[in-house]
Amino acid sequence: MLKKIISIGLGVLILVGVAICGCTEQNSNQNNTQEKVILKIFHAGSLSVPLEEYANMFEKEHPNVVIEREPAGSVACVRKIIDLGKKADVLAVADYSLIPQMMMPKYADWYVMFARNELVLAYTNKSKYSNEINSTNWYKILEKPDVKFGFSNPNDDPCGYRSQIVLMLASLYYKNPKIYEDLILKNTNIKFKEENGTYVILVPPNIDYNTNRILIRSKETDLLAPLEAGACDYIFIYKSVANQHHLKYIELPKEINLGYYEYKDIYKKVEVKLLSENKTIVGKPIVYGITVPKNAPHKKIAIEFVKFILEHPEVLEKNGQPAITPAIAKGNVPEELKDLVKIEG
Repeated sequence: MLKKIISIGLGVLILVGVAICGCTEQNSNQNNTQEKVILKIFHAGSLSVPLEEYANMFEKEHPNVVIEREPAGSVACVRKIIDLGKKADVLAVADYSLIPQMMMPKYADWYVMFARNELVLAYTNKSKYSNEINSTNWYKILEKPDVKFGFSNPNDDPCGYRSQIVLMLASLYYKNPKIYEDLILKNTNIKFKEENGTYVILVPPNIDYNTNRILIRSKETDLLAPLEAGACDYIFIYKSVANQHHLKYIELPKEINLGYYEYKDIYKKVEVKLLSENKTIVGKPIVYGITVPKNAPHKKIAIEFVKFILEHPEVLEKNGQPAITPAIAKGNVPEELKDLVKIEG
């Protein structure tokens, strides 16, 4: 009888112990779940590949962090914050000037210029005249009536308004005003005017275009699928994106591709005016910018992620986006970043 009582007692103790352990494990799991931080990043589509790599690396070092990336055209990324009231921990755009022009001082008080790029004309083996096109006749191929070419929406995406600048610069470089006229003015409701030697492209809020000749999407990476499917023959896109997706491409002259600081005085001869917000963009070398918005939910970790990017420029280099080293920073730069950047007034 005594053995039976002891046996029952031991059984009860074991069950209680299991229950306690189960509760402890459940509480531990709940605590782990509660400790997970969702770091939200709004970023340019052309940064998708390197930022995915950065995110994977950062999550391995910070197991309590889950990074959610939301790619879009850079202007659209900014508008989510300033117009729609959405919150992001990190904002990374393909045109650094969007941050001082649209975000500061209300939504951000610093930014870092951390990478460069240039525009190319990408195509595939399916593209019409792909066996004929080269760096000297590319615009003549685009002018052919059976060729369809694409660019992203200038109202949403820096690659879109940069494509317009490149085509206007091509008219100047080749001393052939009909390039921009035949490719853009005849096929869209985009206009232009000349003011004291500056060529101002006027982009309406809603772009009407000849769908037989032109394809427009919100951001540049949205053009990849139609190109690869043969629904479009050529697209203007960043060199890094073309490399990342193993596309063929034509490298454009340095005087027009927006990739070289030494040609900044030539680039600025062309401006784009977005009539939807009465905003003027001056042609300039392509430089990416990054910041942590003032209302970021997780500022400390967000700054740590920006620091991580600056500490690993090899990720950008590997993906065809030359890193600016040291990166150039402006504004109220966080202390954590000061040793990694060159601060300019």
